[in-house]
Amino acid sequence: MSNSANQSLDAIDLKILREIQNDARIPNLTLADRVGLSPSPCSRRVRLLEEAGVIEGYRAVLNRAAVGLGLTVFAGVRVERHAQDQADAFVNAVLALPEVVACHLVSGDVDFLVEVVVPDMATYEATVLRQLLSLTAIRDIRSSFAMRSYLAGGALPLGGSGAS
Repeated sequence: MSNSANQSLDAIDLKILREIQNDARIPNLTLADRVGLSPSPCSRRVRLLEEAGVIEGYRAVLNRAAVGLGLTVFAGVRVERHAQDQADAFVNAVLALPEVVACHLVSGDVDFLVEVVVPDMATYEATVLRQLLSLTAIRDIRSSFAMRSYLAGGALPLGGSGAS
């Protein structure tokens, strides 16, 4: 990758990113071998990808049910007015809730789609609905409940399987 974050990623960068998405704990020696670099240039490229903000961080992916968070809710939220201050107040309030794992401004019937993970329905009502419904910016909330998740937080599609 070049020193400028504005320039596009090359094939080696994409290989590195695919490998890291698959296993963020991959040792540099293994990563270098898989992407066809020696260890030092590979480590340098990873550092540049981090500094450029392409790699935002590293985290463990947890099994939601195994840690007691068995309910995933997708809340479609409509705001009262489309004023910037109303939207900002809503976004700030939502991002302050630890139960919120994703929030998107969307087109269509709702203005925002918020993914919430909680232990159960009572917790969703008590900690999330009540806090959100207290915001004057919200016109209504329509909740959909995941009955089963087949993929959550998957890897980004970085163009091809990496076999180039």
